[in-house]
Amino acid sequence: MTRTILRRTLLACAAALVAAPALAADAAYPTKPVTIVVGYPAGGSTDLVGRLVANEIEKHLGQTVVVENLGGAGGAIGAQKVANAKPDGYTLLVGANNELAIAGLVNKAVKYKPTDFTAIGMVASQPMVLVASQKANVKNTREFIDLVKSKPGATSYGSSGVGTALHLAGEMMKDQGKINMQHVPYRGVPALTNDILGNNIEFGVFVLSSGLPLIKSGKVVALGTTESKRYAQTPDIPALAEQPEFKNVNINSWFSLMGPANMPAPIVAKIKAALDKTMAAPEFRKKMEDAGAQVMDPKINASQYISTEIGKYKKIVDVAKIEL
Repeated sequence: MTRTILRRTLLACAAALVAAPALAADAAYPTKPVTIVVGYPAGGSTDLVGRLVANEIEKHLGQTVVVENLGGAGGAIGAQKVANAKPDGYTLLVGANNELAIAGLVNKAVKYKPTDFTAIGMVASQPMVLVASQKANVKNTREFIDLVKSKPGATSYGSSGVGTALHLAGEMMKDQGKINMQHVPYRGVPALTNDILGNNIEFGVFVLSSGLPLIKSGKVVALGTTESKRYAQTPDIPALAEQPEFKNVNINSWFSLMGPANMPAPIVAKIKAALDKTMAAPEFRKKMEDAGAQVMDPKINASQYISTEIGKYKKIVDVAKIEL
Protein backbone atom coordinates (compact mmCIF):
# COMPACT_ATOMS: atom_id res chain seq x y z
CA MET A 1 0.00 0.00 0.00
CA THR A 2 2.86 2.32 0.93
CA ARG A 3 4.57 1.75 -2.40
CA THR A 4 1.34 2.44 -4.28
CA ILE A 5 0.81 5.72 -2.43
CA LEU A 6 4.44 6.69 -3.00
CA ARG A 7 4.17 5.89 -6.72
CA ARG A 8 1.01 7.99 -7.05
CA THR A 9 2.61 10.87 -5.18
CA LEU A 10 5.66 10.80 -7.44
CA LEU A 11 3.49 10.71 -10.56
CA ALA A 12 1.44 13.65 -9.32
CA CYS A 13 4.60 15.64 -8.61
CA ALA A 14 5.99 14.84 -12.05
CA ALA A 15 2.75 15.95 -13.70
CA ALA A 16 2.81 19.18 -11.73
CA LEU A 17 6.40 19.86 -12.80
CA VAL A 18 5.49 19.29 -16.44
CA ALA A 19 2.40 21.53 -16.20
CA ALA A 20 4.14 24.36 -14.32
CA PRO A 21 5.96 25.90 -17.31
CA ALA A 22 2.77 25.85 -19.39
CA LEU A 23 0.78 27.51 -16.61
CA ALA A 24 3.49 30.13 -16.20
CA ALA A 25 3.44 30.82 -19.94
CA ASP A 26 -0.35 31.18 -19.88
CA ALA A 27 -0.12 33.66 -17.02
CA ALA A 28 2.58 35.71 -18.75
CA TYR A 29 0.82 35.86 -22.13
CA PRO A 30 1.50 37.77 -24.29
CA THR A 31 5.29 38.07 -24.19
CA LYS A 32 5.78 38.78 -27.92
CA PRO A 33 3.86 40.32 -30.83
CA VAL A 34 0.53 38.77 -31.78
CA THR A 35 -0.44 38.23 -35.43
CA ILE A 36 -4.01 38.63 -36.68
CA VAL A 37 -4.46 36.88 -40.02
CA VAL A 38 -6.95 38.34 -42.50
CA GLY A 39 -7.78 36.02 -45.38
CA TYR A 40 -8.20 38.82 -47.92
CA PRO A 41 -6.04 41.49 -49.56
CA ALA A 42 -5.77 44.91 -47.96
CA GLY A 43 -8.65 47.30 -48.49
CA GLY A 44 -11.70 45.06 -48.13
CA SER A 45 -14.27 44.99 -45.34
CA THR A 46 -12.65 42.10 -43.45
CA ASP A 47 -9.25 43.77 -43.68
CA LEU A 48 -10.73 47.00 -42.34
CA VAL A 49 -12.29 45.21 -39.35
CA GLY A 50 -9.06 43.28 -38.73
CA ARG A 51 -6.97 46.45 -38.66
CA LEU A 52 -9.40 48.30 -36.41
CA VAL A 53 -9.35 45.36 -33.99
CA ALA A 54 -5.54 45.10 -34.12
CA ASN A 55 -5.01 48.83 -33.53
CA GLU A 56 -7.24 48.86 -30.46
CA ILE A 57 -6.71 45.44 -28.91
CA GLU A 58 -2.95 45.87 -28.63
CA LYS A 59 -3.57 48.66 -26.13
CA HIS A 60 -5.29 46.17 -23.85
CA LEU A 61 -3.00 43.20 -24.46
CA GLY A 62 0.12 45.27 -23.87
CA GLN A 63 1.84 43.87 -26.95
CA THR A 64 2.15 44.81 -30.61
CA VAL A 65 -0.55 43.25 -32.78
CA VAL A 66 0.22 43.00 -36.49
CA VAL A 67 -2.10 42.16 -39.38
CA GLU A 68 -1.04 39.58 -41.97
CA ASN A 69 -3.04 39.62 -45.20
CA LEU A 70 -3.17 36.15 -46.72
CA GLY A 71 -5.67 36.36 -49.54
CA GLY A 72 -7.01 33.56 -51.67
CA ALA A 73 -9.89 31.05 -51.94
CA GLY A 74 -12.40 33.48 -50.48
CA GLY A 75 -10.60 33.75 -47.15
CA ALA A 76 -10.06 30.00 -46.79
CA ILE A 77 -6.26 30.11 -47.14
CA GLY A 78 -5.91 32.48 -44.21
CA ALA A 79 -8.41 30.48 -42.15
CA GLN A 80 -6.51 27.27 -42.84
CA LYS A 81 -3.27 28.83 -41.66
CA VAL A 82 -4.83 29.73 -38.33
CA ALA A 83 -6.47 26.31 -38.00
CA ASN A 84 -3.00 24.76 -38.40
CA ALA A 85 -1.24 27.20 -36.06
CA LYS A 86 0.06 26.44 -32.59
CA PRO A 87 -2.75 27.20 -30.11
CA ASP A 88 -0.65 29.58 -28.03
CA GLY A 89 -2.60 32.78 -28.73
CA TYR A 90 0.01 34.34 -31.00
CA THR A 91 -1.78 33.54 -34.28
CA LEU A 92 -5.39 34.68 -34.50
CA LEU A 93 -7.92 35.28 -37.26
CA VAL A 94 -10.38 38.05 -37.93
CA GLY A 95 -12.69 36.21 -40.26
CA ALA A 96 -16.06 36.64 -41.92
CA ASN A 97 -18.98 34.30 -42.43
CA ASN A 98 -17.75 33.47 -45.94
CA GLU A 99 -14.76 31.45 -44.75
CA LEU A 100 -15.93 30.51 -41.26
CA ALA A 101 -19.47 29.32 -41.93
CA ILE A 102 -20.14 29.00 -45.67
CA ALA A 103 -16.96 27.76 -47.39
CA GLY A 104 -17.08 24.30 -45.86
CA LEU A 105 -20.68 23.85 -47.03
CA VAL A 106 -20.07 24.65 -50.70
CA ASN A 107 -16.44 23.78 -51.38
CA LYS A 108 -15.14 20.23 -50.91
CA ALA A 109 -11.58 21.52 -51.21
CA VAL A 110 -11.89 23.26 -47.84
CA LYS A 111 -10.32 20.91 -45.31
CA TYR A 112 -10.82 22.75 -42.03
CA LYS A 113 -13.95 22.35 -39.90
CA PRO A 114 -15.63 24.62 -37.35
CA THR A 115 -14.10 22.45 -34.60
CA ASP A 116 -10.62 23.43 -35.83
CA PHE A 117 -11.07 26.90 -34.28
CA THR A 118 -11.55 28.49 -30.90
CA ALA A 119 -14.30 31.10 -31.21
CA ILE A 120 -13.10 33.98 -29.04
CA GLY A 121 -15.78 36.57 -29.76
CA MET A 122 -18.06 38.17 -32.31
CA VAL A 123 -16.91 41.62 -33.43
CA ALA A 124 -19.33 43.33 -35.80
CA SER A 125 -22.04 42.80 -38.37
CA GLN A 126 -23.83 44.62 -41.13
CA PRO A 127 -26.71 43.77 -43.43
CA MET A 128 -26.50 43.32 -47.14
CA VAL A 129 -28.59 45.40 -49.48
CA LEU A 130 -30.47 44.60 -52.68
CA VAL A 131 -30.07 47.34 -55.27
CA ALA A 132 -31.55 47.99 -58.70
CA SER A 133 -29.72 49.43 -61.68
CA GLN A 134 -31.23 52.21 -63.76
CA LYS A 135 -31.99 49.53 -66.36
CA ALA A 136 -34.41 47.78 -64.01
CA ASN A 137 -36.58 50.88 -63.66
CA VAL A 138 -37.99 49.90 -60.27
CA LYS A 139 -38.14 52.14 -57.21
CA ASN A 140 -39.08 49.84 -54.34
CA THR A 141 -39.38 46.24 -53.20
CA ARG A 142 -42.99 45.91 -54.32
CA GLU A 143 -42.11 46.93 -57.88
CA PHE A 144 -39.13 44.57 -57.78
CA ILE A 145 -41.28 41.58 -56.81
CA ASP A 146 -43.93 42.41 -59.41
CA LEU A 147 -41.33 42.77 -62.17
CA VAL A 148 -39.52 39.53 -61.39
CA LYS A 149 -42.77 37.57 -61.08
CA SER A 150 -44.00 38.96 -64.40
CA LYS A 151 -40.85 37.71 -66.17
CA PRO A 152 -39.87 34.39 -64.53
CA GLY A 153 -36.20 33.61 -65.12
CA ALA A 154 -35.69 36.64 -67.35
CA THR A 155 -34.11 38.94 -64.75
CA SER A 156 -30.75 38.54 -63.05
CA TYR A 157 -29.02 39.51 -59.84
CA GLY A 158 -25.28 39.67 -59.32
CA SER A 159 -23.11 38.80 -56.34
CA SER A 160 -19.40 38.82 -55.61
CA GLY A 161 -19.14 35.10 -56.32
CA VAL A 162 -20.60 31.62 -55.90
CA GLY A 163 -20.98 30.62 -52.27
CA THR A 164 -20.48 34.08 -50.80
CA ALA A 165 -22.83 35.57 -48.23
CA LEU A 166 -24.13 37.87 -50.99
CA HIS A 167 -25.01 34.85 -53.14
CA LEU A 168 -26.77 33.14 -50.22
CA ALA A 169 -28.74 36.31 -49.50
CA GLY A 170 -30.00 36.33 -53.08
CA GLU A 171 -30.96 32.66 -52.91
CA MET A 172 -32.76 33.23 -49.62
CA MET A 173 -34.81 35.95 -51.32
CA LYS A 174 -35.62 33.63 -54.19
CA ASP A 175 -36.70 30.81 -51.89
CA GLN A 176 -38.69 32.91 -49.42
CA GLY A 177 -40.36 35.05 -52.08
CA LYS A 178 -40.93 32.20 -54.56
CA ILE A 179 -39.36 34.28 -57.30
CA ASN A 180 -37.27 33.10 -60.24
CA MET A 181 -34.11 35.09 -60.99
CA GLN A 182 -30.82 34.09 -62.54
CA HIS A 183 -27.68 34.39 -60.41
CA VAL A 184 -24.65 35.99 -62.07
CA PRO A 185 -21.44 35.49 -60.05
CA TYR A 186 -18.67 38.07 -60.41
CA ARG A 187 -15.03 38.01 -59.40
CA GLY A 188 -15.51 40.40 -56.54
CA VAL A 189 -17.49 43.57 -55.87
CA PRO A 190 -15.63 45.89 -58.33
CA ALA A 191 -16.70 43.81 -61.34
CA LEU A 192 -20.28 43.63 -60.06
CA THR A 193 -20.28 47.39 -59.52
CA ASN A 194 -19.10 48.03 -63.07
CA ASP A 195 -21.93 45.96 -64.55
CA ILE A 196 -24.58 47.50 -62.30
CA LEU A 197 -23.46 51.01 -63.25
CA GLY A 198 -23.18 49.99 -66.89
CA ASN A 199 -26.77 48.70 -66.83
CA ASN A 200 -25.60 45.24 -67.89
CA ILE A 201 -27.54 43.57 -65.07
CA GLU A 202 -30.77 44.53 -63.37
CA PHE A 203 -30.08 43.81 -59.70
CA GLY A 204 -27.19 43.26 -57.32
CA VAL A 205 -26.59 42.25 -53.71
CA PHE A 206 -23.92 44.24 -51.90
CA VAL A 207 -22.60 44.39 -48.37
CA LEU A 208 -24.15 47.62 -47.12
CA SER A 209 -20.82 49.43 -46.72
CA SER A 210 -19.99 48.69 -50.38
CA GLY A 211 -23.42 49.60 -51.66
CA LEU A 212 -23.93 52.84 -49.73
CA PRO A 213 -21.67 55.05 -51.89
CA LEU A 214 -23.59 53.94 -55.00
CA ILE A 215 -26.92 54.50 -53.26
CA LYS A 216 -26.01 57.95 -51.94
CA SER A 217 -24.79 59.05 -55.37
CA GLY A 218 -28.12 58.08 -56.91
CA LYS A 219 -26.48 55.66 -59.33
CA VAL A 220 -28.49 52.70 -58.02
CA VAL A 221 -31.77 52.34 -56.13
CA ALA A 222 -31.75 50.73 -52.67
CA LEU A 223 -34.63 48.23 -52.55
CA GLY A 224 -34.08 46.76 -49.11
CA THR A 225 -31.64 45.53 -46.50
CA THR A 226 -31.45 41.86 -45.58
CA GLU A 227 -31.89 41.82 -41.79
CA SER A 228 -35.31 41.33 -40.19
CA LYS A 229 -35.59 45.01 -39.23
CA ARG A 230 -34.39 48.30 -40.70
CA TYR A 231 -30.74 48.95 -40.01
CA ALA A 232 -30.27 51.72 -37.45
CA GLN A 233 -27.66 53.50 -39.55
CA THR A 234 -29.83 53.54 -42.70
CA PRO A 235 -33.39 54.08 -41.42
CA ASP A 236 -34.54 55.37 -44.81
CA ILE A 237 -33.84 52.00 -46.47
CA PRO A 238 -36.62 49.50 -45.74
CA ALA A 239 -35.91 45.95 -44.66
CA LEU A 240 -36.87 43.40 -47.29
CA ALA A 241 -38.77 41.61 -44.51
CA GLU A 242 -41.31 44.46 -44.51
CA GLN A 243 -42.81 42.88 -47.63
CA PRO A 244 -44.98 39.83 -46.82
CA GLU A 245 -43.19 37.71 -49.41
CA PHE A 246 -39.86 38.34 -47.68
CA LYS A 247 -41.02 38.27 -44.06
CA ASN A 248 -38.51 35.51 -43.20
CA VAL A 249 -35.51 37.04 -44.95
CA ASN A 250 -32.89 37.60 -42.27
CA ILE A 251 -29.23 37.30 -43.19
CA ASN A 252 -26.20 39.53 -42.70
CA SER A 253 -22.44 39.68 -42.94
CA TRP A 254 -20.48 39.28 -39.70
CA PHE A 255 -16.92 39.21 -38.42
CA SER A 256 -15.41 37.34 -35.49
CA LEU A 257 -12.10 36.85 -33.72
CA MET A 258 -10.92 33.25 -33.81
CA GLY A 259 -7.93 31.19 -32.76
CA PRO A 260 -6.78 27.61 -33.37
CA ALA A 261 -8.59 24.83 -31.54
CA ASN A 262 -7.47 23.83 -28.04
CA MET A 263 -6.23 27.22 -26.89
CA PRO A 264 -5.63 27.32 -23.12
CA ALA A 265 -8.60 28.81 -21.28
CA PRO A 266 -6.54 31.50 -19.47
CA ILE A 267 -5.20 32.81 -22.78
CA VAL A 268 -8.67 32.80 -24.36
CA ALA A 269 -9.97 34.71 -21.33
CA LYS A 270 -7.21 37.35 -21.66
CA ILE A 271 -7.89 37.88 -25.36
CA LYS A 272 -11.66 38.00 -24.82
CA ALA A 273 -11.25 40.60 -22.04
CA ALA A 274 -9.08 42.70 -24.35
CA LEU A 275 -11.62 42.30 -27.17
CA ASP A 276 -14.47 43.40 -24.89
CA LYS A 277 -12.53 46.54 -23.96
CA THR A 278 -11.80 47.13 -27.64
CA MET A 279 -15.47 46.89 -28.57
CA ALA A 280 -16.45 49.26 -25.76
CA ALA A 281 -14.02 51.96 -26.88
CA PRO A 282 -16.00 54.93 -28.34
CA GLU A 283 -13.41 55.56 -31.05
CA PHE A 284 -13.54 51.93 -32.19
CA ARG A 285 -17.34 51.94 -32.26
CA LYS A 286 -17.39 55.20 -34.22
CA LYS A 287 -14.96 53.86 -36.82
CA MET A 288 -17.01 50.70 -37.21
CA GLU A 289 -20.18 52.74 -37.70
CA ASP A 290 -18.44 54.97 -40.24
CA ALA A 291 -17.56 51.78 -42.13
CA GLY A 292 -21.24 50.75 -42.19
CA ALA A 293 -20.99 48.07 -39.48
CA GLN A 294 -22.24 47.87 -35.92
CA VAL A 295 -20.40 46.36 -32.96
CA MET A 296 -22.05 43.18 -31.73
CA ASP A 297 -23.02 42.39 -28.15
CA PRO A 298 -19.90 41.07 -26.36
CA LYS A 299 -22.11 38.73 -24.34
CA ILE A 300 -22.94 36.69 -27.44
CA ASN A 301 -21.52 33.18 -27.28
CA ALA A 302 -19.51 33.18 -30.51
CA SER A 303 -19.39 29.40 -30.86
CA GLN A 304 -23.15 29.03 -30.51
CA TYR A 305 -23.80 32.00 -32.79
CA ILE A 306 -21.64 30.61 -35.59
CA SER A 307 -23.17 27.14 -35.20
CA THR A 308 -26.65 28.62 -35.63
CA GLU A 309 -25.52 30.57 -38.69
CA ILE A 310 -24.05 27.44 -40.27
CA GLY A 311 -27.43 25.73 -39.83
CA LYS A 312 -29.15 28.66 -41.56
CA TYR A 313 -26.68 28.65 -44.44
CA LYS A 314 -26.90 24.88 -44.91
CA LYS A 315 -30.63 25.14 -45.57
CA ILE A 316 -30.02 27.78 -48.25
CA VAL A 317 -27.16 25.82 -49.82
CA ASP A 318 -29.24 22.63 -49.93
CA VAL A 319 -32.30 24.30 -51.45
CA ALA A 320 -30.28 26.22 -54.06
CA LYS A 321 -27.89 23.29 -54.67
CA ILE A 322 -24.85 25.56 -54.39
CA GLU A 323 -21.51 23.85 -54.94
CA LEU A 324 -18.06 24.90 -56.08
